[in-house]
Amino acid sequence: MREIASTADVPLRPPAQVMRLARMGSMHQSRLSFMRILLRRMKAEGWRIERPRFEIDAHGVGTALYRAVTPTRSYTLVAFGHDLPDEKRSDRVIADAWDATFALFDGAPTDADVEQLRANVPLQEAGRTSERVLTLSRANRSVRLFGHVIEALAAGHQPEAQKVAEVGYLMRTTAVYGSGKFGNADREVIADRPEMAAPFQAEMLTVYLIRCFVLDLVEHMARARSASAVPLEPSLRRRFGIGNSTGLGMAPFLIHHPALINNWMAAREEALARVRSVETASAEEIAVYQDRLARAIRSADDWNSAHPLQIEKLAALRPDLDRVVGRSLAARRPWDDLYQWAEAALSLEGQEALLSLMLEAYPDLVDGLADCMSADEAQFRRIDGAATCGAILSLLGEFYGWADGIDWDAPQADARAWYVSAEKLEPRLGERHEEPIAKYEQPLSPARDAALLGEILSNFPAEAPIAEFLLQHPEHRHMVRRLQLLDRCPYGEVRDNTIAHDMLPIDLLRCKLSFFGAGHFDPRSDRWVRINMFQGAPFPHEIAETGDDWVYPSW
Repeated sequence: MREIASTADVPLRPPAQVMRLARMGSMHQSRLSFMRILLRRMKAEGWRIERPRFEIDAHGVGTALYRAVTPTRSYTLVAFGHDLPDEKRSDRVIADAWDATFALFDGAPTDADVEQLRANVPLQEAGRTSERVLTLSRANRSVRLFGHVIEALAAGHQPEAQKVAEVGYLMRTTAVYGSGKFGNADREVIADRPEMAAPFQAEMLTVYLIRCFVLDLVEHMARARSASAVPLEPSLRRRFGIGNSTGLGMAPFLIHHPALINNWMAAREEALARVRSVETASAEEIAVYQDRLARAIRSADDWNSAHPLQIEKLAALRPDLDRVVGRSLAARRPWDDLYQWAEAALSLEGQEALLSLMLEAYPDLVDGLADCMSADEAQFRRIDGAATCGAILSLLGEFYGWADGIDWDAPQADARAWYVSAEKLEPRLGERHEEPIAKYEQPLSPARDAALLGEILSNFPAEAPIAEFLLQHPEHRHMVRRLQLLDRCPYGEVRDNTIAHDMLPIDLLRCKLSFFGAGHFDPRSDRWVRINMFQGAPFPHEIAETGDDWVYPSW
């Protein structure tokens, strides 16, 4: 990670404004989203995508290999197709069978490697991989669309555009595991590679190659069914992404990795400040912005959800975007003027959508910040024991002063408890006062832990070293370490109570998924959400001729 050198005259939005759950749960993809970072690199470096093996039968069962060849090395998606009965198809993490399973292999696997993967990858959590495997994934077919597309193509015509628009994907992943899970390679194995340095690049490459496989699969199955089958029309083909169901397992990530989250947020805030500092907007820059705005309006019109939370947000977003259309950009510092107006006039959903739109015309100011988004988290493990108790109390006030008014004895304040499911080893959120889960609680309530630390620490001499305090109260080591980290990473902490009765886990999920580059968030409850990934993205043969505007659909 490179340190961010600010070139902005306009100050960054303060963490107290940015790191609120309501705003984090309203964030949109941007030029700094990980999918876009990956495809920009693929285009700039001229990556090749090869398909050295495609041994799939008429029912979609078999093995396929998709290889991404970079200037220095290659990565291979090993895909296994399965014949899954409808009754076994499930989004839930407790599922034990899927329509397809995948591994991203570091390099080119031998036949023996493929056979070893075949014995383990379809088992997912029950199997074991090796350090040559970077990710493990699985996906299920869309019940509404997969069969319809095959039937239409086999009959010699295109699937119904309306049905494609309503679903938007042919398969939906329920997990993409990396970073050491189930024997996979640890992050350190690939962190120094330029193409993997930005966050989650192995996972994004996995999903991109899965999309290639799935679209090839339906066309192959249609041809197997009929000699008169036709391929998908190219512009319609681009409208298919890869669906994803994401639940509570992802939510604690933002609390467990404050240094990494700080770098994501700081890069995004620096990008916004740089654009707001632009003195005048050229005609070309305004044209790019207006084009993306018009396309964002159409995308918002196509964005549907049955969940009340998202329905309310969409009801605010659509008129917000319409209101932005008529705003003048003739003033000095037009983007700063526009954003200051938006903060007073628009909903959080509208403000965050506008932020992303404002960045679109300024790749030279924004895109390089992708190099600042990773983090060496090991550097924050040591506690500076020489720091005084008074200095730590000062940090408590700076980063958790917002929580001073919370009565932690009130049942609503600590209504929830995070714990790990013994069955699936996945994070869960339970009702503390209704279930016997308190003794299994995970340390995912920094605000409450900060209050407990402050209550005891305030009785210690201010000039005493914090090491002396921790010798007597080692249970507070994690909060002292966190405070010293936040002193260097101010965007690393959520400024809300993460165990409150009305906390919405989907706000955490959406924040992280927006950095992935997801769109059209569709909550299914307050604890899990469906999204679409790489919808509109160019396929390998199209990347060289396609710009970075694919996330704003032109259909």
